[in-house]
Amino acid sequence: MSIVEACDIRAPGAPLVPPSPPRAPENLTAFGRLAAMRKNAFGAWGQRAYEEDVIRGAFFGRSSFILNNPDAIRHVLVDNYENYTRTPAGFRVLRPVLGEGLLIAEGNAWKHQRRTLAPAFTPRAVSTLVPHMIAATDETIARLDAVSHAPVDLREVMQRMTLEIAGRTMFSFGMARHGAALRDFVTEYSARLAHPHVLDMVLPLSWPSPQDFFRARFRKRWTRFVAMLIAERRAAGKDANAPSRDLFDLMEAARDPETGQAFTDEQLGDQVATMILAGHETTATALFWSLYLLSLDPATQQEVANEVERVVVNGALELDRLKFTRAVIDETMRLYPPAFLIARAAAGPDQVAGLPVRTNDVILIAPWLLHRHEKLWRDPNAFIPTRFMPPAPPPDRFAYLPFGVGPRVCIGSHFALAEATLALAKIIGGFRVALLDRKPVMPVGVVTTQPERSPMFQIERRRLTQNRHLEGGAMRPKLGL
Repeated sequence: MSIVEACDIRAPGAPLVPPSPPRAPENLTAFGRLAAMRKNAFGAWGQRAYEEDVIRGAFFGRSSFILNNPDAIRHVLVDNYENYTRTPAGFRVLRPVLGEGLLIAEGNAWKHQRRTLAPAFTPRAVSTLVPHMIAATDETIARLDAVSHAPVDLREVMQRMTLEIAGRTMFSFGMARHGAALRDFVTEYSARLAHPHVLDMVLPLSWPSPQDFFRARFRKRWTRFVAMLIAERRAAGKDANAPSRDLFDLMEAARDPETGQAFTDEQLGDQVATMILAGHETTATALFWSLYLLSLDPATQQEVANEVERVVVNGALELDRLKFTRAVIDETMRLYPPAFLIARAAAGPDQVAGLPVRTNDVILIAPWLLHRHEKLWRDPNAFIPTRFMPPAPPPDRFAYLPFGVGPRVCIGSHFALAEATLALAKIIGGFRVALLDRKPVMPVGVVTTQPERSPMFQIERRRLTQNRHLEGGAMRPKLGL
């Protein structure tokens, strides 16, 4: 019996309610809330934020609105999305690592990038990248086999695996030589420069904040590193008679369908940085939280393993049959949304949920709040994957936003879901996963929903039936996800 099983005192049949940070007192001052948000965004919101449709507040002379109403969210992110841009703090935090890539661009620049990149992320295009996902996942499985029964840091394992997948799907080469340097960049930026300072929020974007000088120095080193990766990929060449083999091929060959315009080298570098960073870090986070939840809920973990056994025949695994595994990923991203906050500034006056919005007012749409809102979900804090399976009705499209919604919905969502579902199925299909740590792991909101620390796990090989040999090369990459 694992430590978690021994300590689980839930009533039979009761759902798991994972630990979460305490909620802020309602009388917290503006500066107190800002201080709490810099430490952990999830501790800056009080109970009202989980109960009310709209919360109006003040933000350094401007109004702020927290939206939990699906119709209001639709208005801001779909019906009038062009009136809402990233906040100055959002630009300051993201631009040094993502440049003017798709996640940051606005207006015509964004439209050009979106049109140009769209063909590279269709389900058909993603299916050509599945072999890269399989190879990296199978190598991870082999490494886990070597440490079976020993304590293992699965957060680090997931980061390494998704980084390897990012490198192979982007460049067709592994990240053995460059992975450590890339992880150092991510760790350095997250620890030192990703936390918005009060001046990041109040100064006009044209006025550099003190942190901006350090971010600019970081960006020079970071862009040199990305340029080196691109040069290495170009030096490797490509068989002119072969189909596109990776995302770099697809992006370099991409042309805007309206103008015929290709990406410049600088734009291509920003897209590469966006896809590698946004892709590998968010998927690694979702997989870590999935493994954490399944280790807390052995019965649900066994159900995932049973599904994998049912859909594996003679070594072939079809992604579109992994319905429950996909539901576990969906429910994990509800409880721990990788992108926990969407912040927008009004470019002009508007009206939202019957309230007047002035120019420069701040709109906050927080998937962390929305996904745990007491009006929108039954047992909102509980881990119940079946809420994403028939006969349960699908959630309101504007109440569940793991990838955003509307014209700016994440372009890589199909890729990420295929990668996460495949990896979770192969890991849980191959191993029993248990926590070796009694202390709860709390989520921390800093750019993504990160664990406050990396707990240690123990893994144990499952017994295989004669039909359950998860040979990656035999997987049929059907992507009806």
